[in-house]
Amino acid sequence: MSNEEMNNNGTLSPLTKEQRNWGWFEVFNIWANDIQSLFGYTLVASLFIGYGVTGWTAFAGLIVSGLLVMFLVNISGRAGVDYGIPYPVLARASMGTEGAKLPGLLRAIVAVFWFGVQTYFASTALHLLLVTLTGVSEGDSYLGMTLLGWFSFIIVWLLQMVIFSKSMVWVSKFLNLAGPFVYVVMIGLLVVLWQKSDGQLLSSANSIFKSEDASFSTEMKGFIAIVGTMVAYFSAVMINFSDFSRYTKDRKAVSFGNLTGLPINMILFSTLALLITAGATVVYGEQLTNPTAIVEKADNTLLSIIAAITFFAATVGINLVANFIPAVNGISNLSPAKINFQKAGMITSLFALVIGALWTSFISQVGIGGFVNTLGATLAPLYGIMVADYYVFRKQKLHIDELYNSSPTSRYYFSNGWNKTALIAFSISAIFSIATVWVDALAALSGYAWLLGAILGAVFYISLSKKNISVFKQASTESI
Repeated sequence: MSNEEMNNNGTLSPLTKEQRNWGWFEVFNIWANDIQSLFGYTLVASLFIGYGVTGWTAFAGLIVSGLLVMFLVNISGRAGVDYGIPYPVLARASMGTEGAKLPGLLRAIVAVFWFGVQTYFASTALHLLLVTLTGVSEGDSYLGMTLLGWFSFIIVWLLQMVIFSKSMVWVSKFLNLAGPFVYVVMIGLLVVLWQKSDGQLLSSANSIFKSEDASFSTEMKGFIAIVGTMVAYFSAVMINFSDFSRYTKDRKAVSFGNLTGLPINMILFSTLALLITAGATVVYGEQLTNPTAIVEKADNTLLSIIAAITFFAATVGINLVANFIPAVNGISNLSPAKINFQKAGMITSLFALVIGALWTSFISQVGIGGFVNTLGATLAPLYGIMVADYYVFRKQKLHIDELYNSSPTSRYYFSNGWNKTALIAFSISAIFSIATVWVDALAALSGYAWLLGAILGAVFYISLSKKNISVFKQASTESI
């Protein structure tokens, strides 16, 4: 193993048993922060009213998607638990010591973009808090934001810099605080709506579970669409879940944390989202799926303050889980001996500052959704390739020293550091995933593109690799 890379302050080097101290609660909070964001609430609330199905069907879709994601991350996170290695290092086993830079970079680009955008949205929560506390009137807008808006944005960016610069110990503590705290404001908002609805909240919520017009065909289509939507929502974290599972004590902590954090947490969060949405419909006469809009209409100063703090914490939390960690590891993997956790974090934050600052004034107007969705679609086959490689060919046996050895003597060096078989399988499968973004005839499959892309990646990789099975003969021996 390269001494330079091992001295990389823990960014990519394998963790020792002593460093793997996360229990199930830390894993639970990964998903709590991923689900309980502003966008997560809006997404879940929209599922109850946007697919033309009954609430029971929507609930079933949410639960099944939670179970499916739990199954998939238990698989993708196994190497992290067993060997303490992050996603970019795991990718070296299938893509090659140099080829792994491709999936790491793709995941980092997607993460950095959304990190910048989420930083802007987190600043709107702070903006709301400052307006509520001071009552200051808004002035002129400069490049899409007022001076107070710009002030809030810079403060949020700096605060994230402080949290992120302190290592994963601080990150873990923040996630443990932010995850459960979201329920405080949701319960508070529910109480306010319950009082204002004069006992009509439950009857309104119950009406969502009834539909005289919904046919079996409509219900099934809606169910499949909901499952596909939620799997796509969690897809990015599923790919790099070993970035987090590597910190856990054992497989049991990961499995139980995923169980409580996904299907069980999904049930509780969805129930609250349903009741709040129903209450808002009764009280305000319209179906509001954005919690900030509901809080503003509630006209409760204390609730507004708590909500602003919570929305800020939740958005920063999802930034940590879905964006910061994968971006840092992906960037560090470009030059492991030179870029440690702090340097990669600084690079990530600087790019995020630019992207977030340009969001309101340029990016949101021009629209680069197709670009970002294309990058996201290319990640799907990588999941299938890595899982097939680890379970089918490696038999869950990795030679850790050789994963960190970039010389031709490493079994993961393949051809000039690239596994051409994996590259071909990835390219073929990615064509399909990308086509669902751009080809209108395949638009109906866009919700399931990630799952199909992952399956194709695994199938092509296994088929092509069997022709060159000698590459893997030594890999199934005892790990070093």
